[in-house]
Amino acid sequence: MADVLNHLSNNLPRRKFDAVIIGAGGAGMRCSLQLAQAGWSVAVLTKVFPTRSHTVAAQGGIGASLGNMSEDNWYWHMFDTVKGSDYLGDQDAIEFMCREAPKVVYELEHFGMPFDRNPDGTIYQRPFGGHTANFGEKPVQRACAAADRTGHALLHTLYQRNVQARTQFFVEWMALDIIRDAEGDCVGVVALEMETGEVMIFESKTTVFATGGAGRIWAASTNAFINTGDGMGIAARAGIPLEDMEFWQFHPTGVAGAGVLITEGVRGEGGILLNKHGERFMERYAPTLKDLAPRDFVSRSMDQEIKEGRGCGPDGDHVLLKLDHLGADTIMKRLPSIREIAIKFANVDPIRDPIPVVPTIHYQMGGIPTNIHGQVVVPKNGNPNSIVNGLYAIGECACVSVHGANRLGTNSLLDLVVFGRAAGNHIVSENRRASEHKPLPADGGDATLARLARLQGSSSGENAQDVANDIRKTMQAHCGVFRTSDLLAEGVSKINEIGERVGRIHIKDKSKVFNTARVEALEVDNLIETAKATIVSADARKESRGAHAHRDFPVRDDANWIKHSLWFSEGDRLEYKPVNMKPFTVETFKPKARTF
Repeated sequence: MADVLNHLSNNLPRRKFDAVIIGAGGAGMRCSLQLAQAGWSVAVLTKVFPTRSHTVAAQGGIGASLGNMSEDNWYWHMFDTVKGSDYLGDQDAIEFMCREAPKVVYELEHFGMPFDRNPDGTIYQRPFGGHTANFGEKPVQRACAAADRTGHALLHTLYQRNVQARTQFFVEWMALDIIRDAEGDCVGVVALEMETGEVMIFESKTTVFATGGAGRIWAASTNAFINTGDGMGIAARAGIPLEDMEFWQFHPTGVAGAGVLITEGVRGEGGILLNKHGERFMERYAPTLKDLAPRDFVSRSMDQEIKEGRGCGPDGDHVLLKLDHLGADTIMKRLPSIREIAIKFANVDPIRDPIPVVPTIHYQMGGIPTNIHGQVVVPKNGNPNSIVNGLYAIGECACVSVHGANRLGTNSLLDLVVFGRAAGNHIVSENRRASEHKPLPADGGDATLARLARLQGSSSGENAQDVANDIRKTMQAHCGVFRTSDLLAEGVSKINEIGERVGRIHIKDKSKVFNTARVEALEVDNLIETAKATIVSADARKESRGAHAHRDFPVRDDANWIKHSLWFSEGDRLEYKPVNMKPFTVETFKPKARTF
């Protein structure tokens, strides 16, 4: 590695592509497929083999108003999404996503995705939290499911299509930084081959972030170990703000003590939550939707049951998810992976016994600000949505914003496919392939090389995993399901102290090959940016909205806080921009109290 660091960045090896996509999950591969089929040369950089991207862990379904089980339409889906977002979602983007939903699901069906089927051959759909018919009147079955492995089926379908389209995958490559020229346009990315330690510049006419979430900034998480906020860290270091990072979804049902996800599809199939008295407590909190209320609502209700002494187990620290009444046949047919998870991680067979569950960090609603085409937008010269040429972001790392303050279940897979496809279409329509590559700045990789040199520059210092674990402990303790001003303020101070330690991380292993310590240290650079953006934004928002539940400000404040947060790494500062309350073709859904 040291010999590479002695070179100037303009001597780094280079490769040229029409488009470089960072991340091979559902969003990245849906976009790469669109580009490869249009004849573009496409490189997809991915830390893991494509079918091991975190989309593979999505279980319950993809939302679309197909109406295969009962009457449904996109307008009802839009209402549920806006209401679920606690009125912080941009209603033009939400309309676009809900209108496109049936189209993209039928497209996946034609790609060969193995959805479960009804007796008449149509796609099976199950109920999911917050999905209703006729603007909240009653639950509706809208989640298009492939048993409880929907993300797995989606990822394999897209990977096979990409292989057919000759997409070029760079497996076990980690993107480190983007390169912006004097005009601020994105002209490429610096990346590390994890096996060899080789650093390379990928020149591109278009660069697409599809790096997924950053749930690993918490100690208890349903997220994979690869979810270290790489896209957010890279963007923040490049001067791009992060939007609405205070809003993180705690999934109601993670396996107690393990954090492994138990899909909302369990409750969609009829599973119920019980406290230590065997009481179905959600009937008190959400009399209409009960166990299928939106996730932020259910998580807070569970947390309240536990805090008020009605939790289960010796420590009273969880509740129970009962599904034995569904019968063995239904569990084996509709929820086979959930039974396997329960046996392995909770040591219970749900055919006979309930699963111990607790709210666990799951999904980020915020991310890199974009428009509906996936173009990255930043404030510039009074315009809050000035476009960064050559740079797109899609999927969980992006904030369109269709999820607002709380994501509706099944809209995550939908977001990936709708906006992955939309970005691909927009990139092709812009016809940037016909243009020349813009010249790279002479110092294009210098900042990255300096970071790598810093890691090897001293013989002593901080251990990367120790710093990462302290980030997680701090976020867990100070930025959880319920927040207070004192907790958040103390958390901001602690995260800033940990940020100082990040600059002192060193690696002991100086070898080039399979040096996981180097990768872990580079991931911590991204974790700290994401953690700072999250806790600083949360500390500043003086209200409760969606997933941001503030005990000192328990009421939603529409007069002052229907606005998006923008956190800038430089100066650790916040700006705000308005929520787009005007849809494309329908009337605005005006803010109302959320009852279920």
